[in-house]
Amino acid sequence: MKNVPFKGIIAYPITPFDENEKVDIPLFKHLVERLITSGSHGIAPLGSTGVMPYLSDEEKEEVTEATLQQVKGRIPTLVGVSNLTTEKTIHHAQFAEKAGADAVMIIPMSYWKLTDDEIVAHYDAVARKISIPIMAYNNPATSGVDMSPALLKRLLEIPNVTMIKESTGDIQRMHYLRRELGEEVAFYNGSNPLALAAFSAGARGWCTAAPNLIPELNIGLYNAVEEGDLEKAKTIFYQQFDLLKFIVSKGLPRAVKSGLNILGEDGGNLRSPLKPLHDKETEELKNIIKTLIN
Repeated sequence: MKNVPFKGIIAYPITPFDENEKVDIPLFKHLVERLITSGSHGIAPLGSTGVMPYLSDEEKEEVTEATLQQVKGRIPTLVGVSNLTTEKTIHHAQFAEKAGADAVMIIPMSYWKLTDDEIVAHYDAVARKISIPIMAYNNPATSGVDMSPALLKRLLEIPNVTMIKESTGDIQRMHYLRRELGEEVAFYNGSNPLALAAFSAGARGWCTAAPNLIPELNIGLYNAVEEGDLEKAKTIFYQQFDLLKFIVSKGLPRAVKSGLNILGEDGGNLRSPLKPLHDKETEELKNIIKTLIN
């Protein structure tokens, strides 16, 4: 499979902030190291979990460099470079490539509703300016743009666009991609509660923030799928299902930060307007985690 550096569990680190709401780079590096040593197959900074839209250009570059410095080539890196304008997206994509990223991820961010032709032109313009592969990220819940399977098929005709991350929560999209594009298409699941179904549909990997909290279960699910042990995969998936649903419903940055604190790790602070989970929500998460680590 050409230009597809990712397979398995691609972990999303949070971007922690200090008490003054400045990015805490030393803590970020520590959290990245946790993801590496716990067995993640790839690291993806500056996604939804990393609150990428809340960061300045300088902060995005800081986080990109910190990730590459910490990873040191041990596992592949997928850097989020999305921006409202094509010019800024190209800038961040070129920065990520120069810093040593293995690939970049782009979601079509929009204020005005973009046409399919505008989206294709956007990806094509970025692809022409870099040599590393691009993952096209479809998540209408955060971007406000829903890329249809037909549009995703068009994007894959751009040479550098070699991967698709699907986060609509619609398993039929994945079946369509497999049917229309064949066994060679590299698509990834970004909807946590669909992890088992997505692997069954042929997903090459799972892009998730869950390894911050339950890496053994996430990796265990992938290994069971690779071994062809469906019963084991189902058992492992249902063990983690409540946690996966919780972190999605409460917002990944809030839930992961709180979960890290519950596990005795420093999850840092959030950047306003995001606020921590309420006490009742934290207690609920604590009870869910308790059942998984005992």
